[in-house]
Amino acid sequence: MLTIILSIVVIVAVAWALAYHRANGVAWTLALAAGAAALPGLGAVPAGVLAAAWAFVAVFGALAIVKPLRRAVLSGPLFGVFKKVLPPMSDTEREALEAGSVWWDADLFTGRPDWKKLLAYPAAKLTAEEQAYMDGPVEELCAMLDEWDINHERMDLPPEAWKFIRDKGFLGIIIPKAYGGLGFSAFAHSEIVTKISTRSGAAAVTVMVPNSLGPAELLMHYGTEAQKDHYLPRLAKGQEIPCFALTNPEAGSDAASIPDFGIVCRGMHEGKETLGIRLTWEKRYITLAPVATLLGLAFKLFDPEKLLGGEEERGITLALIPTSHPGVDTGRRHDPLGCAFMNGPTTGKEVFIPIDWVIGGAAQAGNGWRMLMECLAAGRSISLPSMSMAAGKIGTRVTGAYARIRSQFKTPIGRFEGIEEPLARIGGSTYLMDGMRRMTMAALDMGEKPSVISAICKYHMTERMREVLNDAMDVHGGKGICMGPNNYLGRAYQTVPIAITVEGANILTRSLIIFGQGAIRCHPWVLKEMTAVRQDDLRAFDEAFWGHVAFTVSNGARALWLGLTGGKGVAVPGSPRTRRYLQILTRFSSAFAMLADMSMFVIGGSLKRKEMLSARLGDILSHLYMMSATVKRFHDDGCPEEDVPLLTWAMYDSSFKLQVAMDGVLANFPSRPVAWLMRRFIFPKGLTLTAPHDKWASRVARLLIEPGAVRDRLTAGIYLPRKEDDVIGRLEFAMEAVIKADPIEAKLRAAQKEGRLPQRTLPERREAAVQAGIITLAEHEHLARTDRLKRAVIMVDDFPNDLSRHSAQENAPWPRAASM
Repeated sequence: MLTIILSIVVIVAVAWALAYHRANGVAWTLALAAGAAALPGLGAVPAGVLAAAWAFVAVFGALAIVKPLRRAVLSGPLFGVFKKVLPPMSDTEREALEAGSVWWDADLFTGRPDWKKLLAYPAAKLTAEEQAYMDGPVEELCAMLDEWDINHERMDLPPEAWKFIRDKGFLGIIIPKAYGGLGFSAFAHSEIVTKISTRSGAAAVTVMVPNSLGPAELLMHYGTEAQKDHYLPRLAKGQEIPCFALTNPEAGSDAASIPDFGIVCRGMHEGKETLGIRLTWEKRYITLAPVATLLGLAFKLFDPEKLLGGEEERGITLALIPTSHPGVDTGRRHDPLGCAFMNGPTTGKEVFIPIDWVIGGAAQAGNGWRMLMECLAAGRSISLPSMSMAAGKIGTRVTGAYARIRSQFKTPIGRFEGIEEPLARIGGSTYLMDGMRRMTMAALDMGEKPSVISAICKYHMTERMREVLNDAMDVHGGKGICMGPNNYLGRAYQTVPIAITVEGANILTRSLIIFGQGAIRCHPWVLKEMTAVRQDDLRAFDEAFWGHVAFTVSNGARALWLGLTGGKGVAVPGSPRTRRYLQILTRFSSAFAMLADMSMFVIGGSLKRKEMLSARLGDILSHLYMMSATVKRFHDDGCPEEDVPLLTWAMYDSSFKLQVAMDGVLANFPSRPVAWLMRRFIFPKGLTLTAPHDKWASRVARLLIEPGAVRDRLTAGIYLPRKEDDVIGRLEFAMEAVIKADPIEAKLRAAQKEGRLPQRTLPERREAAVQAGIITLAEHEHLARTDRLKRAVIMVDDFPNDLSRHSAQENAPWPRAASM
C-alpha cells in the first residue's frame, strides 16, 4: 500500500514539474514511458493493464510528436468546431484589435514575466535641449498664466499667452525638426503638459490637443508628401490652429457608427470641375474648434458611382478642411464645467471638398478607422495621464504644505492620524502614477505604440487623479470649496469629470477595452488561433491550439504552487527591497493567465457582454502593470532608501486591489464548479494580501509635510514659483516659516509653563518674551512674518453681495495671486 501511495506522489510530482516548466510532447512521452516501464516494480500487474498503459503511451506519443497525425485525428475536427463557433469579427473590430503594439502587457499574460528585461529597459530622460526648453519657454509660459483670470474673467487665454504658445513652438512638440517642429520625445511631451497643467488646465489643453491625436499626428504617418510639406510647417509655427472632429451626437463611445457622411462626386472647386466629396456632418465636444483654422474630420465615405473604383461603401475616411472653406460652420462654444479651453461644435451640410483633402489622398479613402486606431495609442498614453500626473504632483505638494501650516488643537493637522490616511493615499498614488507614466513614456520613445497599456494609463491615472483631488479637498475643507483667486484646488476638482469622459469614457475603457482588447492582443496564442481560423490554416491552428493547451495547463500548475508558497522561492532580480514584490507579481501573473484562459474557454464569445467580469479582469491586468512600473521607477531612481515608504504603500495598495478584483471574478463566475476549482488553485490558503498598514501611511504622510529630497523628487516637474505674492509660492514660504518657528514657539510654551511669562494676549506674551531674553528680536519678527503667511494661506476669497468677482481682492490679505 505504501508503495502505491509513494508511486502516486511521484507521478503527481513529475506531472506537476513537467507542467510547471512547460515541457514539450517528447518530454511528456518519455515520462509516461518511464512510468509504464516502472509498473512491474509495483508488484503483480495484470498483463492487460500493462498493455493498456503502453498503448496509451504509444497513442499519446504519436499524437504529441507526429504533427500530421495529430492534425488529422484531433486538430482537424476541432478546427471545424472553431470555425462554426468563433463569432464573426467586423473590419472595425479587427482594426481596433490589430492597432498599435504589445509590450510589457504581453509579458504579464505569459505567467512568467521576464523581470531582467523590465529592469533593463532604459529610463525615460530629457535631452539637454528638452531640459532647456522646460527651464525656458515652459517656465515663461507658466509665469504668464493666471487661472482665475483665464476661467472667470476672460474665459480664454490672454492674447500674449496665445502668441507665446504659437511663437515658441508649443503647437509643434511632436512635429519633426525637418518641418520646423520641436521633434521632442514622448517623455518631453509629457513633462511639458504636466508642468503647464500644474499652472493652468485651460492652457494645458490648448497645448495638449494639437500634439495628441489630430491633424499633425495623422499627417506625419499617413499624409502625402505635398500635404506634409504644406501643413506641417504651418502647424509647427502656429500659423494653423488644428482641431479634430470625431464625436457625433448619435455616436459617442460607438465612434465607428458615426452618421456623418461624404459622397464621392464631381464638383466645382476654385473655378474648375474636380473629383471630390460632398460632406455633411454634425460634431460636438471638439476641442479648439471655436478658434481652429484647420479642421480634421472623420466621416463615412460612399462612392455610389465608383469614381474611385472598388466598393461603393468605402468606410470611415479622414480629411483636412480649412475652416474658412464655404459651408464649414465653427465658432460656437461649449462650456465644459466652466473650464475656459476652447471647445465647441462644428457642422456642415453638403460641403464640397476636393479628393486631395483626404489625409493621404484618394489612396487612403476608407482607411480612417485603422489610421485612428493606430495613432490613438500614443496620444492616449500622454495627454490625460500627464494632466492626471499634474494633479497628483500639485495635490501632493500643496496638501502636504497646507497640512503642515494649518493647525487645530495646537497641532499641525498633518499629524492627526485621520489626516495621515488621505495624505498617504495622495502621496502613494502619486508615486505609483509617476512610475506608470515614466515607464510608458520610455516605451513610446523606444518606438512602441502599446494600445492596451494606453487604455490602462488613461483609465487608472484619471481615476487616481479623482481620488487624489477628493482627498486633497477633504484635507483643505472650507479652503477648498470657496472659489476665488486664492483657491488652487477648486478648478482642478471641478474639471475632473472632463478627463474621465474624453479620449474614451472610463466606464467603456474599463468594461470593454482593457481586457477585451488585451485578452486577444496580448495573449500568446488567442490571436494566433483566431487568425488561423480566419485564414483557414489548419497547420497554424494546430500549433496555436496545442500551444494554448500546454500554456493553460502550465499556468494552472504554476498558480497552485505559487499560491501555496506565496511566490517565495522564485528567482527574481533587483533590489532586496523589491524582490518580494516581483515574486508576488510572478504568482499573480500565472494566476491571471489561467483565470483569463478559463474565462475565455468557459464563457466564450459572450465574455464581451459580461462587462463587470471583463472589467475586473482588466483591473487585474492593470494592477500587474502598475506594480511593475512602480518597481521599475524605484530601480530607475537608484533604489533610494528614503523612498521605501512610498514604494511599500503603493505596492500594498495595488496588490490588495488586484486580489480583490481576482476574488470578484471568482465570486461572480457563471460556472460555480469551475469557479470553486479555480479558487483552490489561485487562493489555496485564502486571501492573504492586506491593504497598506497604518504605519506605512504615517510614514508617507510625514514625507509630505516636511521639506526634503523625497518630497522634491515626488513632485518634480511642477511649476513652483518662489514668490510670496503667488498662491502656490506662498504655501512654500509659509511651510518653511512654520517649521522655522516651531522651536521658537517651543521656547515660549516652556517659559509660559514655568511661569516666566504672564498669561496675557499672544502679542503681549511675545513682547514680554523679547524683554525677558527668552526669544530674540529677530525671532519675534519671524513669528510675526509666520503669522502673516499662515493667515494668507488659510484665508479664503470673499466677494460683494452680487458676486462681482473682479472685486474679490479689495480686502484680501495679499494682492491678487495666480492660482493653479
